[in-house]
Amino acid sequence: MGSSPRIVIASPLVAECSAVAEWLAGEGFEPVRVSTLERTTDEIKSRPLDLLLIDFTFAFGPMPQAVGLVRARNPKTPIIVLGDASPGPESHAISRGAMYLARPVDRAALLCTVAMAVMESRPLRRSLRKRVNRFDAVVDGVPSHIIDVSNEGLRLEIPRGRKAAPPPPFFNVRVPILGVTLIARRMWTSSAPAPDTAWYGSELSRNPTRIQQAWLSLVDAIPMAGTAIEIH
Repeated sequence: MGSSPRIVIASPLVAECSAVAEWLAGEGFEPVRVSTLERTTDEIKSRPLDLLLIDFTFAFGPMPQAVGLVRARNPKTPIIVLGDASPGPESHAISRGAMYLARPVDRAALLCTVAMAVMESRPLRRSLRKRVNRFDAVVDGVPSHIIDVSNEGLRLEIPRGRKAAPPPPFFNVRVPILGVTLIARRMWTSSAPAPDTAWYGSELSRNPTRIQQAWLSLVDAIPMAGTAIEIH
């Protein structure tokens, strides 16, 4: 698959499709819009996808092929169904292993649900995450913090606002305590406990050997413990 999670948005509601696609693209996903059931099934058959976001009538109408096709290709691919705010459709979707979002679609709820679904569907991490008291980092020029680390990546806390747009799919992370700048790939996004901030799960990507070794040395120096340690 491509570097960004590929999400098929299947709905007869063109305006909703356009809005959802814009939200997802702004968060680093690769949205693909389809407006007919026939095109939905063709899209599922022709290319891999990381998540299916589908209208209830497309998912469970007279010809409910799309969900079955996704499950046949990869049972772990997440499916989010969009439908009316009614317990009947929601129960129906959940009983078939899908998630459900009621209309009108809320941007924050949709992005959070998509990010968590994509994250949970990915393979288990190869090494354990180590938690630390957050320490300074600079993400594409924006002062930020690292809040946990692993051999493969890190979780960042980044301010959100007009002057601090979400990082692109690939971005630079300057780590002052190491004196290096990492290249990272954004994997998921979620809200953070602190106001006006977001968490970004990131994977190290295409770093020179010297920088990769410096990062691994830092991670190795952090003990496995139930409490966070502080890095000065």
